[in-house]
Amino acid sequence: MPAAPPKPTQPTAKAGRLYVVSAPSGAGKTSLVKALMKREPGLSVSVSYTTRAPRANEVEGRDYYFVTADEFGRMVERGEFLEHARVFDNFYGTGRAAVREALAAGQRLLLEIDWQGARQVRASMPAAHSIFILPPTRRALEERLTARSTDSPEVIRRRLQDAQRDIAHWIEFDYVVINDRFEQAVIDFQAIVREQGDALRRSRPEVARLAVELLA
Repeated sequence: MPAAPPKPTQPTAKAGRLYVVSAPSGAGKTSLVKALMKREPGLSVSVSYTTRAPRANEVEGRDYYFVTADEFGRMVERGEFLEHARVFDNFYGTGRAAVREALAAGQRLLLEIDWQGARQVRASMPAAHSIFILPPTRRALEERLTARSTDSPEVIRRRLQDAQRDIAHWIEFDYVVINDRFEQAVIDFQAIVREQGDALRRSRPEVARLAVELLA
């Protein structure tokens, strides 16, 4: 008797990909992410939780989920965060369930978080690709922070002081994008999320030289 034909199998769902992007304040991360999202409609940005007050142009559920410090603490106790960290005087966190659901559905997901959160994500999800944004010079970083109209002089001074601490962690990331010419930085960013970013690995010599200058 001839063998029965094999039963058709269901195609295996394609696994999603998680990208973690971090930068010191003033490096232009938010502008780069916004430009990237316009060019990559298949990419989603994870919405974080925060205890800080919303700014005038921010919308609940689009920019952040705004919660009280007590509510944030209860979420930490329940283990609801993939990562969480204190940045300046506020807390930020990424919901664990939403990230896992997006990846299980085969989505490409981008997390905008600081280096502390990125370290936590790498520990629990080592397959994630991490990207660090650097300014081209120390002067450019200072000018970008000073040009912001939403922050007080005191906040700007604190951000400048903390920028060097943040920059020192560039070595922990897989890729580095230098935001010198904005259009080229967007192209570089896009290459990474399209899995074409080998030339943008952190190991390239110019990144180490720039980091030395920024940290001097």
